[in-house]
Amino acid sequence: MTDTVMTGVPDISADWYHDIVEFADGTPQPVQGFAAHFTEGAILLLGVLLALAAVTRLLGGDVRARALALAAPVSVLLAYGGSEGLKSLVAEERPCRSPADLVIVAGHCPPVGDWSFPSNHATIAGALAGATLLLHRRIGLIAAPLAVLAALSRTFIGVHYPHDVAAGLLLGVLVTTLITPLAARPTAEMLRWWVRRSARPVVDARGPARR
Repeated sequence: MTDTVMTGVPDISADWYHDIVEFADGTPQPVQGFAAHFTEGAILLLGVLLALAAVTRLLGGDVRARALALAAPVSVLLAYGGSEGLKSLVAEERPCRSPADLVIVAGHCPPVGDWSFPSNHATIAGALAGATLLLHRRIGLIAAPLAVLAALSRTFIGVHYPHDVAAGLLLGVLVTTLITPLAARPTAEMLRWWVRRSARPVVDARGPARR
């Protein structure tokens, strides 16, 4: 293990990071290649699962279900915005830049200024999985472990500490599970208003028809 002091990073997280990265470096090349692609592809797959869950609610649900489907993507964006804000506030350096002698599966480290805490990927993964669970439990049960694997892959390829991805997952899940139901309430009222408005009879501007 490389002896390096990482200021502001929990010792246990730094130790786990070293152990995971060293293990990843010893895995076969196909495994490393899969991990490097999976870390991005999993986010796309989670997005597809959320879209599928949303479509089922938009087409076959009641007003509240449709409102949840419309509010869920907004909460995912809010979770991402929250992670970006925390990144700028905490300004934790990426582990792949300290120490520089560690070999990482990702092949390159994100540029300076792209901070480490919390992980955006993990936040988005947690948010997508949390929103999917709210909309469709069976699809959500597929999304949940996929989100965990997506988050863990960020440490496996060497670009985040374990506490970065744990915090990101928690942030994403909390924001979507709290914000989505709250945002769905006014959305449902707007949908009900639209239904009532659409149901009103159209009055001819020329007045009632003559006999």
